[in-house]
Amino acid sequence: MRALLTFGLLLLGGCTHTSPKTDISGIWINQTILDAAALSQSLNTQGSNLEWNIDIHAGKAQVSSGFEMAEGNLLQTSPDAWTVDYGGYSSDALRLDGKQLIQLGKEHMKEQVFSRPIDTAKTEERWGSTFRRALNAAYMGGKWRIIEGPGTGETVTFTADGQVSGLAKTDRYELCLDGDCASQGAGNNTLFLTNGDVGNTWIFVRKGKQMEILQAINGAQSDEIPTFTPGPRQWLLEQQ
Repeated sequence: MRALLTFGLLLLGGCTHTSPKTDISGIWINQTILDAAALSQSLNTQGSNLEWNIDIHAGKAQVSSGFEMAEGNLLQTSPDAWTVDYGGYSSDALRLDGKQLIQLGKEHMKEQVFSRPIDTAKTEERWGSTFRRALNAAYMGGKWRIIEGPGTGETVTFTADGQVSGLAKTDRYELCLDGDCASQGAGNNTLFLTNGDVGNTWIFVRKGKQMEILQAINGAQSDEIPTFTPGPRQWLLEQQ
């Protein structure tokens, strides 16, 4: 009888475990934006969540956009659906569809599709870096040739972790995704190029395999938020 009772308790205990097929724990990144980036389309992350970091066993979910991060309580509402509650102020609904995690649309936010990343950021990197690495690889990755500008004929390499070589004295780059830097670009795509601790904002335009990097002219006063408009072209690059 004791053996039967023990076996029964084991069965009941097993019912509390999450099936591997519906365990959404871990990192998910916005596949829709990455697909558009791979087609060399203009970057548009405004109003989108970029990365989810979920711990289904702790009942927590963290989400990052291009300029802010939030954490909520995760509640499973069906075998393949969850709600993320942000302290009663707002919520998100998630649904697992095969190998994709769907964030259902709501007012002022369209439906978004997330997938597992091929490469995850190192633990010491800032939260949200996994999406940035994937975006850098999809949008900027590989080798480029300088067609016009300083260093004409040289090869430029952008890496997924934000390093750049062959572009004058620049050693790092960062794409502007959302928030203040996006609003300062006045509708233009911008990136920040740095050499050590010194850097500047530039405007860039992708046209297929070519990319123009333009000087960013700040039309604001010294006591105002910067507003950048396109200036003279500094470089014309072509992806190899």
